[in-house]
Amino acid sequence: MVLKVIVFDFDGTIADTYDAFVEIVNELSGEFGYRPVGLNDLERLKNLSSREIVRESNISLIKIPFILKRVKTELNKRVKKLTPIEGIQSCLIFLKEKGYHLGIITSNSKENVTAFLEKNKLAETFDFICSGTTLFGKHKIINQVLKKGKLQPSELIYIGDETRDIQSAQKSKIQVIAVGWGFNSPEVLARYQPDFLAKTPQDLIIIVQQLESNMQPVLS
Repeated sequence: MVLKVIVFDFDGTIADTYDAFVEIVNELSGEFGYRPVGLNDLERLKNLSSREIVRESNISLIKIPFILKRVKTELNKRVKKLTPIEGIQSCLIFLKEKGYHLGIITSNSKENVTAFLEKNKLAETFDFICSGTTLFGKHKIINQVLKKGKLQPSELIYIGDETRDIQSAQKSKIQVIAVGWGFNSPEVLARYQPDFLAKTPQDLIIIVQQLESNMQPVLS
């Protein structure tokens, strides 16, 4: 099957939300009863999986949907200040011009994503945005995209910056490109065995072009 659809995670993959996310999480720590993240914690957290971070935080799973909702609300207040990952805009435009359908699957709100895309003149680049509320349920949304688009798993590839993105793609039996510029470090991403590991947005173009040529990508 030919690759037709390229789906991106949003936070950390397209939008540079890392600093804003840490700031918001610390602001909410008193309200939800967890320890704020210190400077010494940040590098260590990059080398933990998403589930390990949740376990270390000692946050009740019951509280997570409420925390996510508040994070989205606070991100909305900062969306005008958020910037794209360096080099990602030209990458997205190139892939769109090559004829691929581009989409976003995110745990952020559709309102935040749309506002960001419009601000950065990327709204016309994407064919769809799917927003979900669960922390580890992206595979369900991926499956919905496959079903709605009548796509075979080989016709869609997912791109994300966290270990949970890799696991979601693997559950849906689609290929995944992990990116090393987001929340998780390249080292921990590699342990989860993504199909490809990109170090820069330009690497995404190289990987997709090699897939198009039925070549074995050299980036790993």
